Amino acid sequence: MNDLDFYINGQWVKPRGGSTLEVIDPSTERSVGVISLGTRADLDDAVAAARQAFPAYSQWSREQRLELLAAIIQGYESQSEALAERVHKEMGAPLSLARSAHVPAGLGHLQQAFEVLRTYDFDRPHGSTLISREPIGVCGLITPWNWPLNQLTCKIAPALATGCTLVLKPSERAPLSAMLLAEILHCAGVPKGVFNLVNGDGPTIGDGIARHPHIDMVSFTGSTSAGVAVAKAAADSVKRVSQELGGKSANLVIADADIEEAVRHGVSSCFRNSGQSCNAPTRLLIARALQERAVEIARAVAAQVCFDDSNPSTAMGPLANLAQFECVQAMIAGAMDQGARLVCGGVGRPVGVAQGYYVRPTVFADVTTDMPIARDEVFGPVLVIMPYDSEDEAVAIANDSPYGLSGYVTAGTLERARSVARKLRTGMVHLNGSKADNGAPFGGYKQSGNGREWGVHGFEEYLELKSMFGYQPGA
Repeated sequence: MNDLDFYINGQWVKPRGGSTLEVIDPSTERSVGVISLGTRADLDDAVAAARQAFPAYSQWSREQRLELLAAIIQGYESQSEALAERVHKEMGAPLSLARSAHVPAGLGHLQQAFEVLRTYDFDRPHGSTLISREPIGVCGLITPWNWPLNQLTCKIAPALATGCTLVLKPSERAPLSAMLLAEILHCAGVPKGVFNLVNGDGPTIGDGIARHPHIDMVSFTGSTSAGVAVAKAAADSVKRVSQELGGKSANLVIADADIEEAVRHGVSSCFRNSGQSCNAPTRLLIARALQERAVEIARAVAAQVCFDDSNPSTAMGPLANLAQFECVQAMIAGAMDQGARLVCGGVGRPVGVAQGYYVRPTVFADVTTDMPIARDEVFGPVLVIMPYDSEDEAVAIANDSPYGLSGYVTAGTLERARSVARKLRTGMVHLNGSKADNGAPFGGYKQSGNGREWGVHGFEEYLELKSMFGYQPGA
């Protein structure tokens, strides 16, 4: 493996063009590697390899694919420390978080795909008709930089498990873990052409995947604006487009909840991964009479954040790249100018931090629904506290968003949390501090996307339906 090469048709090959890009460690602002930027010709090579490999691989038996996934899982586990190191360097996650969250997330999706494949019913009779689910074909996968291994594996694993062939474009800002994963797949025995990787930028390779007439399906994770561009580019070839896009998730703390625990958990969840999670609970909704208590709790949580790995439970890394750092700084400054009350944080790096794309953990209070900081996805460690006067108003505020990815509800009883959750227009809801379930569908309503990942629902994104009439005689 050479970071300047691409993985096409079962081998590392030299790119056709000569453009390169440095990969920057966001904690030091120094180069940790150089990758090549692919051309449309490189993409054509990868697509041709995937298309040639599809007829044979799509006919592999369930047992053959299970054996392949088991080998991939074994290889992934053996390279877990190397994968953590690459995530740490390419996008800045503290090494403790890379080890405890990023790498295990990827492993979980591989294991989940294995379990779904083991028992999945591809053929279902309906009278004399057989309804069959078959691999959709060549899949173009476009992944982001914020949770690289999580996003890589929740696409690659079900695509391989269903019998599809793949062309992957990882984020050019965080490509190093993807390249190591390609080597893991190679060593596990993925057949030639079944998996291909081409690095490159969005306008060239991302747009090329969306438009390519020989790609049957695109799975994209990223910003809503980029997702719209992918969908428009894919429209002419009428390919399936599965999108997991942005979010501005509300965290409703009901007055009968344990306020101390609920607010602490919500603030910590917002700051996790430096706030760079599409489903982060970035809007804390609390009864107006309790807002000042929530403000003090949030300020205390922010004060405990450290910018090294001395305390893994409160460690926060930098933002993943300079562009995101500058965007978040501008959004914080804008919120201050527009009248949001700054509780802590603000513009600039944290005190004592001289380099790296580190952002101060920032909390705003008295935020109203018309403020951009309450409506736009920040993708940084920025929390807004929004007071409400009734439970119905809290639900209305939560739903007053172009996004609908996730929601969070904490109440004194599970029954009450369930009741509020039913009213939220989101694809997911966490009740009383519950964790995500990687066997359940991940995805959202509205501008948060139109596809689902994880578990059996993510598995079926890569399957096409076929009805075979008269399959059984005599009906």
